[in-house]
Amino acid sequence: MSTRLQNNSVERMKTYKLFLWFLTLTVTATLSSCSENGNQFNKEFAEVVVEKAWEKVPDVLSRIVPPEFPEVEYNILDYGAIPDGVTDCSAAINNAVKRCSQKGGGKVIIPSGQYLSNGPIHLLSNVNLHISKGAYIRFGTDPNFYTPLVLVRWEGTLCYNYSPLIYAFKQENIAVTGNGIIDGQTQGTWAKWKRGNDGKNQKADKKILRQFGNDVTPAETRVFGNGLLDLNNDGEDDGHGEGKLHYLRPTTIEFMDCENILIEGVTLRNSPFWNVHPVFCRNVTIRNLNIEKGTTNDDGLDPDSCTDVLIENCTINTNDDAIAIKAGRDQDAWDRPPAQNIIIRNCNLNSGVNGFCIGSEMSGGVRNVFVYDNNILQAKRGINFKCNLDRGGQVENIYIKNINVGICTSELFIFRMDYHGYRGNDYPTKFNDFYVTDIYCESIEGTAFKIVGVEAEHIKRVYLKNFEIGNTKEDFQIQFADDILLNNIVIGGKIWVQ
Repeated sequence: MSTRLQNNSVERMKTYKLFLWFLTLTVTATLSSCSENGNQFNKEFAEVVVEKAWEKVPDVLSRIVPPEFPEVEYNILDYGAIPDGVTDCSAAINNAVKRCSQKGGGKVIIPSGQYLSNGPIHLLSNVNLHISKGAYIRFGTDPNFYTPLVLVRWEGTLCYNYSPLIYAFKQENIAVTGNGIIDGQTQGTWAKWKRGNDGKNQKADKKILRQFGNDVTPAETRVFGNGLLDLNNDGEDDGHGEGKLHYLRPTTIEFMDCENILIEGVTLRNSPFWNVHPVFCRNVTIRNLNIEKGTTNDDGLDPDSCTDVLIENCTINTNDDAIAIKAGRDQDAWDRPPAQNIIIRNCNLNSGVNGFCIGSEMSGGVRNVFVYDNNILQAKRGINFKCNLDRGGQVENIYIKNINVGICTSELFIFRMDYHGYRGNDYPTKFNDFYVTDIYCESIEGTAFKIVGVEAEHIKRVYLKNFEIGNTKEDFQIQFADDILLNNIVIGGKIWVQ
């Protein structure tokens, strides 16, 4: 038994006895129901599921292969870039990218120095954007720099908005690598769009976007940014924009419908919105990133409706979610791809909200997720599965093990069914088959386990094994949940469930 754990108080033991009485009734009734249906869910069954599930990891890893590039270099200095931190280098960088792609691919080199990019970098197929050690890219903060508008998925709903700082659409074999720094300079403009009158404007735009998603309108009719959509490049609006300024902030790196991706080594800081957001992508490797805080909603990594993703050896320190698996929002995502076959390992996470989570945008479905050998240094909630009754969708086959958690200021392990932004629908999400083992947590200021579904759609089949938890204010909340199995749960130095 760890010497860091403290003994329970007398009051805790009283609570423990009441909990065991309640748990015995709940689990007995659940197992009886399962037995009647010929599908008994017990520890032996769960152990077999866990063993077979983790045997699938090598197969998933075998399909995740980083892209390779020709040994040809295109130095942005040769295309007019000046490393003085004042001269706009956006045209030079994009011209180097275009030339590299046209010639069959290679590496676009951003050498050591200070660079200003008054506009986005758009990656093209077979290009590795390499930000060398000592290179520092600052992105300009005037929204007009980030036009023409491009297709993005903004908090789970497709629309046309300001371009992300680094963007790609329907490209293959692309990478952002190196040891340099990408700075979104959110304090210049974007952060203000979350506060004051601009914050009210962002809320108004979000409401409009949510309604577009609810009605499943064509994506080209959802025009935000500067209100001008010109897909045919004739200089005129295509007929769907109204020419008004909107307040939906851009992400730092967003790749849409791309394949064979590598993002490695760089430092990201001061993101206007989410940091790294691949959407509808296949074969994605994200490793050795250092992500620092931006403004609010500065999620670190958000793989969104992606297939075959490896995230490893990243250090993330954010105000919002460190890592959040996404799959779109509400009706707009029901007929779109799920997030699946995702591996997250050997990361250090520090978050003002959630260390690791799925949702709240997960309506296209999430399945086959493997999270292991990670550290969550501090978070409001350590592991969170979040949604509300607008979402629908299904989250299943989630496997988590070997997680060290420092301090949780709210919950360690939670299913949250009432996430904010609820619009009044009645499409409960299905949550089933979660297997979580070997978790150590130093301290919880709220509730250790909150497994609370909704009456119309119970949470089903959750197996929790080998949890060692120090101090906690409240131990369990379990309601509207079937087949909840607890095995070797230690809280405050006492074995609560053997």
